[in-house]
Amino acid sequence: MQRLTLTALSTSLDQPVEIVERKGIGHPDTVCDALAEELSRALCQFYLERFGLVMHHNVDKALLWGGSSQPAFGGGRVLAPMEIFLAGRATCEYQGIKVPVEELMRESCSNWLRAHFHALDPDRHVKLHCLVRPGSSDLVDLYLRQEKTGIALANDTSCGVGYAPLSELERVVLQVEKTLNASEIKSVHPEIGEDIKVMGVRRGEVIELTIACAFVDQYISDADDYVQKKTRLITLAEQAARQETDRQLSITANAADDVATGSLYLTVTGTSAESGDDGEVGRGNRVNGLIAPYRPMNMEAAAGKNPVTHVGKLYNIVAQRIAESLVREVAEVREAYCYLVSRIGSPINEPQVVDLRLCMQDGIAVEAVRSRAEEVVQGQFARMYQIRQELVAGAIHVY
Repeated sequence: MQRLTLTALSTSLDQPVEIVERKGIGHPDTVCDALAEELSRALCQFYLERFGLVMHHNVDKALLWGGSSQPAFGGGRVLAPMEIFLAGRATCEYQGIKVPVEELMRESCSNWLRAHFHALDPDRHVKLHCLVRPGSSDLVDLYLRQEKTGIALANDTSCGVGYAPLSELERVVLQVEKTLNASEIKSVHPEIGEDIKVMGVRRGEVIELTIACAFVDQYISDADDYVQKKTRLITLAEQAARQETDRQLSITANAADDVATGSLYLTVTGTSAESGDDGEVGRGNRVNGLIAPYRPMNMEAAAGKNPVTHVGKLYNIVAQRIAESLVREVAEVREAYCYLVSRIGSPINEPQVVDLRLCMQDGIAVEAVRSRAEEVVQGQFARMYQIRQELVAGAIHVY
C-alpha cells in the first residue's frame, strides 16, 4: 500500500499522569449523540426497505435545550420539558415516494429514551423538533454515483484516528460507568439515574475517580437516605473498578453536595437535562466511548452521519479497528496508533493517507511488520460494507 507510512514510537502507557473521562448514557451530550444516531439508523432502514439502498443523509446536528424541574425527596416534578432539536440533511423523496422523516425521528427518539431511562417519560418530559431538510444537489449527486459505479465515494475530506490497547485507567472509567448504568443495577438501585459522568485521574500508582451521578428523587426519602445511597454508589463503583485495577483507588461522588444546606444532586428524571445542563452532538465521547486528552483524538461528530460515504464516521471506526487488530494479531506490536485521511470524491477504501505509529516489542524494528500491517489495513478496508451493516443494525456504538 503506497499510502502507508510506519513510524516507531516509545510507549505512552507509562506516562506519570493520565486523565480520562466518560460521559454516561444519560448525559445530555451523549443523549444528543444517541438520538442523532438513532435517526440515521431509522432512515437507513426505511431507505433499504423501500428503495433497496441507503440514500444520502447526514443528521449529525442536534441540540438539547434543558428544561426546568423541581426535585424533592420522595418525588418532585418537571415544570418545563427539555427540548431536543434534530437537524441535518436527508433524502426526503425518491422515485415519487415521500420519506416520513419527522415520523421516523419521533418514533426512533422516543423508543431510545424509553429503552435507556427508567424515570423519564418521553411523552411528558421531552419535546422533539425535527429540523431536517433535503441535501444539496452536488452532494446528493456525488452520493448517487455509487449506484452507477458500485464504489462508495467519500463525501468529505476528513480524518479518523484510533489507538489500542486501552490503558488501565481507560478500562476502569469505562467499566465503572457501564456497571452503574447496567439494567441489573437499576433494578436493584433505582435511585441511580442514567446521567453519570466519570472523570479518572492517575498520578503514578494512584487512581482518583470523580463521579457525577444524577439521583432520582422519588427513590430517596431524606438527606440521610441520600448520603447512604451515595455511599452505596461509591461501593458499587469501587467493585467495578477493581475488575480492572489493583492500584490505590480513591472515589468521590457528587463532590459539590452540601448536606447541611440541602444542596444535593437530585433529579426527577435521572438526567441533568431536566434543568441543569444542555447538550449537543459531538461534545462528548469519541467513537471508543472515551474522552482521553492524552491520546490522539479528532473533533469529528460521528453520530448521525450516514454509514455509506461519510468518512467522518467510517474512518474513525476503521482506524480504531486497525489499531486493535494490529495489537491483537501482530505479536511484535505493543501499541498502535492509526491516522487516516480521505479526499472527497475518492473511493472510501482508498485513503489519501494511512499513517501507523507503532510501539514495538524490545529489539524489533517497525519495518519488520510492514507486510502484516498492510494486510491488516487492507483487511479492515475490505470490511467497510460489513461496518455499514453493523451500524444500521445498531451493533456499533459511536459514543
